[in-house]
Amino acid sequence: MSSSVTVHAAKENWKQQFEKVSDEYFDQVYFHYSPSSGTQTGYHQYDAQLEDYSRKNIDAEIAALKVFEKRVSAIHSDSTALDLTTRGDWEMVLSNIRSELLTMETIRPWEKNADEYSSTCANGAFVLMERKNASPDERLRSLVTREKQMPAVLAEARVNLKNPPRVFTEIAIEQLPDIVSFFQHDVPLAFADAQDPVLKAEFAETNAAVISALNSYLGWLKTDLLAKSNGDFRIGAETFAKKLQYDEMVDLPLDKLLEIGWADLRKNQAHFNQVAKELEPLKEPSAVLEELGANHPAPDQLLNAFRATFDGLVSFIRLHHIVTIPSDVRPIVEETPPFMRATTQASMDTPGPFETHATEAYFNVTLPDPSMTPAQVEGYMHSFNVGTVISTAVHEAYPGHYIQFLWLPQAPSRVRKLLGANTDVEGWAHYTEQMMLDEGYGQPGAGAKDERESKFLRLGQLQDALLRNARFIAGIEMHTGKMSFDDAIAFFQKEGYQSKETATVEAKRGAGDPTYLYYTLGKLEIMKLREDVKKKQGAAFSLEQFHNDFLRQGFPPIKIVREALLGDDSPAL
Repeated sequence: MSSSVTVHAAKENWKQQFEKVSDEYFDQVYFHYSPSSGTQTGYHQYDAQLEDYSRKNIDAEIAALKVFEKRVSAIHSDSTALDLTTRGDWEMVLSNIRSELLTMETIRPWEKNADEYSSTCANGAFVLMERKNASPDERLRSLVTREKQMPAVLAEARVNLKNPPRVFTEIAIEQLPDIVSFFQHDVPLAFADAQDPVLKAEFAETNAAVISALNSYLGWLKTDLLAKSNGDFRIGAETFAKKLQYDEMVDLPLDKLLEIGWADLRKNQAHFNQVAKELEPLKEPSAVLEELGANHPAPDQLLNAFRATFDGLVSFIRLHHIVTIPSDVRPIVEETPPFMRATTQASMDTPGPFETHATEAYFNVTLPDPSMTPAQVEGYMHSFNVGTVISTAVHEAYPGHYIQFLWLPQAPSRVRKLLGANTDVEGWAHYTEQMMLDEGYGQPGAGAKDERESKFLRLGQLQDALLRNARFIAGIEMHTGKMSFDDAIAFFQKEGYQSKETATVEAKRGAGDPTYLYYTLGKLEIMKLREDVKKKQGAAFSLEQFHNDFLRQGFPPIKIVREALLGDDSPAL
């Protein structure tokens, strides 16, 4: 037997071993302990199960993760033993296991984050409601079984939560009235077509029990836990660096990352100030920012404003060969679900990679809260100005997250369909905001009616870039103890050019999402990758081909995409 045949046989053997172990990891650990994610992915065998937060189950999950860390580590991973795609997959699975262990053992959200419990209940119901993958009765039967487990989830919260950070408890208290309303109104309405009278009667009971348990939980948070919420939300420099390594395969020292973050922030501020001066030579940039903010749709027209962007974006992408769009089906624009409103203004909710029946994608937009004063509504709507509406539509839909979803069936493996890095997912969407304008979208006649509006679109894109720049720096500084929660709010306003309302939401998110630097970090990695591919290909370089090749990889860390597109492991930044 020739040596090349022997090497090929060895590769196939290691590949089969890896695929067997990774499949077992997904089936025995990943979805077993997170069944709502299974439903979302399109694995409906999990529809009647709900997350179990008993200490016994948490310990069992940690033990299972450690077993699989050993099993995956033991698989031969040098370059001769695995092909490039499988080696990348191996790195991703091992990193995912290590990230989960870091979360469970060190960050410990189950011990600190009251919102995790109530939002698990809401999400468990929502993923059965949002997509009609089976008959109303079949889905309601799964929901009833899930609802029976929800009071236990909230009971475990009272056992597990120990001295949580005050901001986490406040977020839970803020979100709970919307979650209660969701179970009172939205959930029954979603299953109004169910036929079985016995099932409907049982649902009325389980749903009432969930509402009662949620109200009781809210009362306990307010009267008991809030006073005991004196814990620290900061994860510290060492854990931050590990999380970045496991989630994004980025191992740059934090001080080096801060240098990169500050440099990009200052660059975008200078660009913003320059465009603002071109627009209004006699005004300060802050006054032009205020003028930009005031140029927004009425709140009741916001969803329509987003829908109206799609035709122009799609035709520009096709005309200018930006990226191949694999389907003509459009995403559905709707209000953000209640349990997500406290920490997000817009998001794309696409069906799971293995969902075969209900394949609608939803573009969620958070409208102003009815309890806001007129002045607060106005402040909130500033973040949906004429420029950021376009920037957000690009980010969430064309050619951002929605296009990523349309390309996902072409990802090379099950691992690539199930696991992803935020530097890829969010980095791509954020990269497209700038790339589209750089390629000519937003010029008069191509997304803007005149030169003035064109400049406003660029300011909107830069304001969104500055928001992500501020996340980059605030995330590191908050979690390494150099910036307090209130400092972060002020930072988002002063350096990120955001309204007080947006700045407050962003600081709350940063407390619980430490590495949300991944937007800017991923964008910078993609821009460097594009330049490196361009350098390598010279005159043969095609932007559309580059984008297609990038999306074809699924959502791995950019380090793995670089290896696929360049054939080397040169630095990503």
